[in-house]
Amino acid sequence: MYRRVAVVTDSTACLPAQLIDQLGIEVVQIQVKIGDHVDDESRIPVPELVSAMRANLPVATIPPDPGAFYWTYSDLVAQGVQAIVSVHVSSRLSETCSAARHAAAQVGVPVHVVDTHTCGMSIGYAVIAAAKAAEAGFGVEKVLEAAHHRYDRSTELIYVDTLEYLRRGGRIGAAAALVGSALSVKPLLTMADSQITPLDKAFGTDRALRKMLDIAVKRAGNSPVDIAVEHFDALEPATKLLRTLRRQVPHVRQFMLTQVSSAIGAHVGPGALGITVSPV
Repeated sequence: MYRRVAVVTDSTACLPAQLIDQLGIEVVQIQVKIGDHVDDESRIPVPELVSAMRANLPVATIPPDPGAFYWTYSDLVAQGVQAIVSVHVSSRLSETCSAARHAAAQVGVPVHVVDTHTCGMSIGYAVIAAAKAAEAGFGVEKVLEAAHHRYDRSTELIYVDTLEYLRRGGRIGAAAALVGSALSVKPLLTMADSQITPLDKAFGTDRALRKMLDIAVKRAGNSPVDIAVEHFDALEPATKLLRTLRRQVPHVRQFMLTQVSSAIGAHVGPGALGITVSPV
């Protein structure tokens, strides 16, 4: 089916490959650097990244080069699209939006670069909504509206076993105030003011996860929502969180369990868990 509007995102949206193909979403890859080796994050196996992090090897993320966006946009223009909506990770966490805007100025159709001010499946759900609007044949304003409706109302709840990886990557934001906490104090984080900020804390992992569940249930309320449980090298506890949410949140349109992208994992560290609550 011909689409007037194409939807592009970056790999921090954490979308499953099957959904990307089904909805015709174009994904530009963030790069991950381990020591001197740099590659698209999709080509770096998670076990390899986890092993490097546990071994304290230097790990960093690199935003896409403007050229990666340029060729993605150019291919879409060649397919006949009339506009592009490009939906990305918060500009306070990455220079991805800047690279996209640089490329957007060089292609022959309007490219609307959207800074979602968030990360993870809050981006993912916005991209899904935008892609479905584009698939239905709506124009660019409706596609942008669909994306904004989702990312602007979504909640990101993040548990990290340690703040050390966020500190190393310089993505710690206002949560830096928690760095000196005792090892037994586990932080709960969220996205606010376009950066990672403290939400709460608890003594021990079990209490922290119970708090995160309680907050997610309250944020979901009685209105229809989508809920994603995200993890990095923590499938078993993520599956347990999902089972509990299924029991406690009655008005969920769709649940999703997904491993976050390696670019996010490089900053939150092994054992990290997240819950995205996204009103529909």
